[in-house]
Amino acid sequence: MAISIYDLAGAEDNRLFSPYCWRIKMALAHKGLDYETIPWRFTETEAIAFSGCKTVPVIVDGERSVGDSWAIAEYLDAQYPDKPALFEGAQARALAFFFKHWVERSVHLPLFRVILMDLYGHLHEKDKTYFRTSREKRFGVTLEQFSADPKASLAALRTALDAARQAVLVHPYLSGTTPGFADYILFGAFQWARVMSPTRLLEPDDPMYAWRERLLDAHGGLARQAKGYPVWA
Repeated sequence: MAISIYDLAGAEDNRLFSPYCWRIKMALAHKGLDYETIPWRFTETEAIAFSGCKTVPVIVDGERSVGDSWAIAEYLDAQYPDKPALFEGAQARALAFFFKHWVERSVHLPLFRVILMDLYGHLHEKDKTYFRTSREKRFGVTLEQFSADPKASLAALRTALDAARQAVLVHPYLSGTTPGFADYILFGAFQWARVMSPTRLLEPDDPMYAWRERLLDAHGGLARQAKGYPVWA
């Protein structure tokens, strides 16, 4: 039986944009596990209430439900040890946990500022009031004010990526010669942007561009085939 994943969707059911959900879809593909997506919106909390979660991703694997992208990744490695590992040992898992927090604090915020209004435009109508109200409360300004200087935010994003850039100058992936969950954590942010915004984030001569290309083509081109905008060269 295929694993089900509740996956955050925009106005169209197949515009699936959550960076956290993309981590898990890449992880499921990495492990060779079949899955089906269930489109979910911000205002559909009752649909995942059975899991005890209010946000996605949530997976259902037989009679077991698991929420939170990190917990799901750990579950997949524990439940399917015969499949390719997401973490090659406890040390790799600990480093990926650190990396997860770095991405969420240093990459997500400038990226969100860059793509915010495009993202908002692609939301389902029933989600727009919730999204605007909750985010404006969080940031203390309107969406328009928060995203008023996308050029500066794009520059901040490219600067923040320098640590990862140094790693992929040496290895094809952040995890070494093959991708691991650390790669999927950062790639989820890029796929979040690609699905929702036509903004060009990287220049073709940026090592991060080549890294992203490898992951767009990974697992049979799973991410590249998803509904979204082209990555312009």
